[in-house]
Amino acid sequence: MSSPTLLMLDMKASFDRASCHQAGSHDTRPLALQPNALFSLVALRLLCICVLSIFSVLPLAAYAAFGFEDVAARAQKLAQQSYNAPSNDLPKELKDLDYDQYRDIRFKPAQSIWRKQNLPFELQLFHPGLYYNAPVKISLVANGKAAPLNFNSDFFDYGKNKLDRSKLKDIGYAGFRVHYPLNSTKYKDELLVFQGASYFRALGEGQRYGLSARGLAIDTAVYSGEEFPSFTEFWIETPAAKSTSITIYALLDSRRVTGAYKFVMKPGKQTTMDVQSRVFLREGVAKLGLAPLTSMFMHGSNQSRFEEDYRPEVHDSDGLLVASSTGEWIWRPLVNPRRLITTSFGLINPKGFGLMQRRRDFAHYEDLEAHYHDRPSAWVEPKGDWGAGRVELVLIPTPDETNDNIVAFWVPNAPPAPGQALNFAYRLSWLKDESAHPLASVLQTRKGHGYLRTPDDTQRLIVDFEDPPTVKDNMAAAKGKASKAKVAKPAASEPVTGSVWMDDNAEIIEKQTFRNEMTGGWRMSFRFRRKDNDKPIEMRAYLKRGSAQVSETWSYLYPPN
Repeated sequence: MSSPTLLMLDMKASFDRASCHQAGSHDTRPLALQPNALFSLVALRLLCICVLSIFSVLPLAAYAAFGFEDVAARAQKLAQQSYNAPSNDLPKELKDLDYDQYRDIRFKPAQSIWRKQNLPFELQLFHPGLYYNAPVKISLVANGKAAPLNFNSDFFDYGKNKLDRSKLKDIGYAGFRVHYPLNSTKYKDELLVFQGASYFRALGEGQRYGLSARGLAIDTAVYSGEEFPSFTEFWIETPAAKSTSITIYALLDSRRVTGAYKFVMKPGKQTTMDVQSRVFLREGVAKLGLAPLTSMFMHGSNQSRFEEDYRPEVHDSDGLLVASSTGEWIWRPLVNPRRLITTSFGLINPKGFGLMQRRRDFAHYEDLEAHYHDRPSAWVEPKGDWGAGRVELVLIPTPDETNDNIVAFWVPNAPPAPGQALNFAYRLSWLKDESAHPLASVLQTRKGHGYLRTPDDTQRLIVDFEDPPTVKDNMAAAKGKASKAKVAKPAASEPVTGSVWMDDNAEIIEKQTFRNEMTGGWRMSFRFRRKDNDKPIEMRAYLKRGSAQVSETWSYLYPPN
């Protein structure tokens, strides 16, 4: 867009040319001697001065399209003010709703935003009440202008609830969800949900809701207590008729932090969200967690069930995957500890991290309702250099599967000073199949002995790896399935071996690495004895060929008894 001054010069030149042309076509006298033309020219120039004056006093937002900088300006201004907690002045009838009563309030699909325009995306809204007693503001952006989406009780079916709708004016919404024909062109599936604090969840093709993401994590697992920032206002761009993505802006606020966010979501087999953020601190925090992910792990193949359960495994995610800038890929299986445990991986400019659900066979879960085998993994890929910091993993004890007890995020070594802007961006992918990397992946971790003639005080862990890529190539070549491209030397000339390390709280009794004939991969088995039962054990293991590492690094925290 032209600046106001340049635009005004263009208008003045056009007016002058029009006046000269009009006068010249009817009067051949010099312009200065043409009284009508002279009057017109003076009037036009006065008009130009008035228009220029109007442009000079209008704020930028008056003639610029709404965008991220508008939200960032709001966040910066908020950071310079004292925090005002969001109002939860809802009618008593809404606050007193129980779980079933709240669920009986449903948005009417026929009222979906953009349905009448037959756009590829649709928007549905959540009613405030129960836990969601701090409504958020929602605006729609069309043609560069933002307009508020006011509360309308006609959007909802209240079921058996008997509520006085006259008390529900201007109460706002508790959040929203986005629908899109993700799995079928005949139906718009629920794709994305923003509801509660700064939490949101999304799906790719063939997935069921599982883990969540957040805008920011403040002092997670710090004794002073965690602070939960909230998205207090949203601006959602109206999609075009053939849009394959949707853009959402959000304003974050809490006692010690404010922030501006832009989410550009593109649904598909692997749904991606490009996230841009600018954060301001009102005051210092002990731990600033960027791109946080929140999940649930109750029990799995590496951890015995606390109580009898017909389901072999119960979890939304089974491991943390970390990609370092040095090329190392680290896999840390999750555990449900008896007490809070926090671990981290120090890195410089990480390539990515995520909470993953690797076990995809239904037989691992046997749950026909929860469909844990369809829960998505979430992968964070930083844009630009994030500098020095750590990927932190928080493991919280949980007695059942109703509580999210796993949190992972990036903690910068140098957080911003209060009032200083912190800019960061990343791509967040919701996926079933992990992006391939050149190393053999960990397939599973299992705990326990087989038959023991004489039980003792040792423990055993079994770790299964995929076949390293070059070995796969050789086996395929031997079967005539490889391409004519040059393959590596026969596997027999470069045998695969295993490397295992444990910290000082463990004594390794025996270790073995051998071919797993059932998977075509490799199995590592090691027996060890713990020295202090009240302390955890850090472990690392990987496959190597010669001196070269050919697998992920299996990094395990063996919890205290």
